[in-house]
Amino acid sequence: MKTSIYPCIWYDGNAEAAAALYCRAFADATRSTCTPLIVTFRIKGRQFMGMNGGPSVRPNPSISFFNICESVEEIEKAWAVLSEDGQVLMPLDQYPWSGKYGWVQDKFGVSWQLMLADAQNTPDVFPSLMFVGEQNGKAKQAIDFYTSLFTNASIEVLARYEPGEGDTPGHIKHARMVLDGLRLGAMESSTQHNFQFNWGVSMVINCNTQEEIDFFWLNLSEGGKESQCGWCQDAFGVWWQVVPSILGSLMTDPEKAPKVMEAFMKMTKFDIEAIKRAAA
Repeated sequence: MKTSIYPCIWYDGNAEAAAALYCRAFADATRSTCTPLIVTFRIKGRQFMGMNGGPSVRPNPSISFFNICESVEEIEKAWAVLSEDGQVLMPLDQYPWSGKYGWVQDKFGVSWQLMLADAQNTPDVFPSLMFVGEQNGKAKQAIDFYTSLFTNASIEVLARYEPGEGDTPGHIKHARMVLDGLRLGAMESSTQHNFQFNWGVSMVINCNTQEEIDFFWLNLSEGGKESQCGWCQDAFGVWWQVVPSILGSLMTDPEKAPKVMEAFMKMTKFDIEAIKRAAA
């Protein structure tokens, strides 16, 4: 089973402006697709999708993006841009785990953890899940679940809190997994936070066959809930989009896109054959 996975960020009509900000913040960022609904961009070669979904939800720090940078200059440039009209969550400074690190929420609500590369952390950018509130204590269960679903999956790092480290001993301090090429971080916090996972940041799974769609939909929605247009929430609260890989090309075709959208707006789980009939 071969899939591709990448994060989707929900914006209130300003996905293009957000992509422009990231291209200014990161020298290795580029924009590609730009439609009224969808903007795609890459940072360090990693794909992102921005969706102009409207004002109903906003990203929050429950899913942030680690950007491991090659130099202090790279971090400082990104920090200066991302903090414009944003909010500093942890100041840019030296910490026990990094010679240079900071956590900032940009003006669009997207959270970034910037860290200097070292022997254990090579340059990359990837989403990181923060399990808080009712999900606190479930990170290891989620890691095991996610890595069981994907053919090419592994756990790279799994560090737990020790007594005296400021959180619940045994909970996940920092973990990192790889799901079909997507690096995904995880951490837990017993501190009270005013956020939980929402669809402000979701994970998109591009599937080549109906069998793949059925498999991921069944497993990810079990214990969670189904929603429209291929969206589902898993048992841990994380939102996923299980979509056919042909959808991207169809939605950028000005003639086919309206018919395809009309068809899938009536769906919960995607039906590839029905999508193809609508596009014909």
